[in-house]
Amino acid sequence: MNFRLLGRSGLAVSELCLGTMTFGNTTSEADSIQMIHSFMEKGGNFLDTANVYVDGRSEEVVGKAIRGRRSEVVLATKVRMKTSEDINGAGLSRKHIMDGVEASLKRLNTDYIDLYQVHVWDHATPIEETLRTLDDLVTSGKVRYIGCSNFFAWQLMKSLAVSDINRYVRFVSIQPQYSLVSREMDREMISLCLEERIGIIPWAPVGGGFLTGRYTRERPDSGRLTAKTGESSWDLRATEKNFAILDQVRQAADELGRTPAQVSLNWLLQREGITSPIFGASTLEQFEDNMGAVGWTMPGAVWDKLDEVSRLPSEYPNRFIAKFRRPI
Repeated sequence: MNFRLLGRSGLAVSELCLGTMTFGNTTSEADSIQMIHSFMEKGGNFLDTANVYVDGRSEEVVGKAIRGRRSEVVLATKVRMKTSEDINGAGLSRKHIMDGVEASLKRLNTDYIDLYQVHVWDHATPIEETLRTLDDLVTSGKVRYIGCSNFFAWQLMKSLAVSDINRYVRFVSIQPQYSLVSREMDREMISLCLEERIGIIPWAPVGGGFLTGRYTRERPDSGRLTAKTGESSWDLRATEKNFAILDQVRQAADELGRTPAQVSLNWLLQREGITSPIFGASTLEQFEDNMGAVGWTMPGAVWDKLDEVSRLPSEYPNRFIAKFRRPI
C-alpha cells in the first residue's frame, strides 16, 4: 500500500480509503471489524464514515474496531445531514456542527477527528459561520483537518477564499462522486483541485457496483442497483455509454488477469489529482477483491482506452479555451 499527502497538508493517507457506510447494517459488526483490522494489516490507514451512516451505528462500529489503535488511523467523518426532528437538527450552523462533533466523538470513542467533512453545501447558513466554527474546532484540538463533500466548484472556491481572507483553516480535501461512469468533476472541479492542491477522495469509485462486472444489460432483481432513486439507481446507470465503458473494463480485466472492480479502482489510482478512492464492501469477499486494486500498474495503452471511452463530450468553454493554450 502506497501513501499520499492529503492536499497541501502534511497528512499521509493510504492510496485506498475504506468506506464504512454499510457497517453495522448490511455488513455485520463482526465482519466490519474484521475488514478494518485486515485493511490496517495490509497497510491501509484511512477510514471514512459519517454521522448519518446507519443512524450513527457505523461510527460506533468504527470506534470499536480502532480501540487501542487510534493513532494508527486517519479517521474521517462528516456533518450536515438531518440527525433529529429538531429545527436545528440539520445543516451547517454553528449549533448543528457543535452538537454533531460531540455526538460523533462519543460514538467513535475518541477525543479527536482527523478529517471532519461537511457532507453537502447548506444554502441556509452563511459559509462564514460554518468555516469559523470549523476553525474553532481545529483550534480546540477536537478536529485536525477539515474537508468538504458534494460541492460545486464555485462553492469550494468561495470557501477557500473566505478561509484565506479571514485566516481560517482551509479545506484540505473534497469527497465527490467520481468514477469511469461518473466524470462530471472533470468539467471544473479537477482543475480547481489541482490548482489549489485540494485532495480528492472519490466516493462510488466503482459506480455503486455497476463496474464490478456483476451486472448485464438486463435489469437486475437484486443488489444495490435495484434502487429506484439515487445516484446508483439502475435507470441512471444503465445507459449505452456506461455499458460501453463496462465492456471496455471487462476487456481490460481479461487482458490483465484482474477483476473489473480492480481495474476500475486502479484506473482512478493512476488519474492525476486523485488522492485516495473510497471503496465500500458489504462482504469479506468484496473487500478482498477491492484490495487487489493496489500493488500493480496498469499499462498506459489500457489506461488510455478506458480514459477515452469514459471521457466527457467536448463542451464549451473547454473546447474554446483549448484553442488558446500556450505551449509552455
